[in-house]
Amino acid sequence: MPLPTSPVIRRARLGAELRQLRRREALTLEQVCDRLGWASTSKLSRIELGQSRPDLADVLDLLDVYEVPPPQRDALIVIARDAATSRGWWKALGEMGERQRTYAELEAGAASIVEYQPAVVPGLLQSPGYARERIEAGRLLYPEVNVEADIRARLMRQDVLRRADPPRYTALLDERVCDQADVSPEVWREQVAHLVALADLPHVTVRVVPCAAAPRAGLHPLTGYSSYVFPDPADPRTVMLETLTADLRLVSEADVTRYERMSDWLASVALGGDETLALLRDSAAGSANGRLEPERAVSPQGG
Repeated sequence: MPLPTSPVIRRARLGAELRQLRRREALTLEQVCDRLGWASTSKLSRIELGQSRPDLADVLDLLDVYEVPPPQRDALIVIARDAATSRGWWKALGEMGERQRTYAELEAGAASIVEYQPAVVPGLLQSPGYARERIEAGRLLYPEVNVEADIRARLMRQDVLRRADPPRYTALLDERVCDQADVSPEVWREQVAHLVALADLPHVTVRVVPCAAAPRAGLHPLTGYSSYVFPDPADPRTVMLETLTADLRLVSEADVTRYERMSDWLASVALGGDETLALLRDSAAGSANGRLEPERAVSPQGG
């Protein structure tokens, strides 16, 4: 079910707007909570930080305290409804862990997505067999993971690329992604066929960055990342960094701009579309000679 906006981003925007309104009125967290009869400041703090799904009644109370006039009030009510997200859609994500749910919410409302991966195929492009081998390998670190549920969740996320109004999607893959000796040959052939089919979609771009390529003075990203732009220009552009144990969300203009610049540099040295597909097909045929030995990468539970 496509969403017109990304709930996690709308929560962040709503929180920032409410914080700005509170500061405009020169009110502290304690003063606002006293006026509303809220037991502690933690509830308001979580709303302002975008860490919880807001209750519309609470938002209306806050807008009353800040005496927000009708045009701005109406706009913020729309944002608050988006931030709360559709209950039906939220239920559909029930099998997802918190990390996958965050990615799903970002992807669902994005107008464009750019991902860089140094060692594994991104989650949105993984075939079922490849996803299974990665998730099962990850159980060495995450023994509690439900493999079947995680696969279903990942495949559900991939529907975003085949919906009626998909985001523009670009995957920039380090050449080491093609050296997949740590998955079975059959699974890698399935994965390459899946990548070729997706790359044929008009809104999907898959490019390989050669190991010998140097974007700018040898500067490469230290980790994989995902970059999101949303239809409403007032929604903050966002970068997600996936680490072994947690995900870091960056929304500051300076941080996001640096990653967008890095994406441009990587794209400038990446192979063209036809060259990328030829390299992938060669790797599936077992003729990937002369490239770096593969790193046995474990994909965390988010992207």
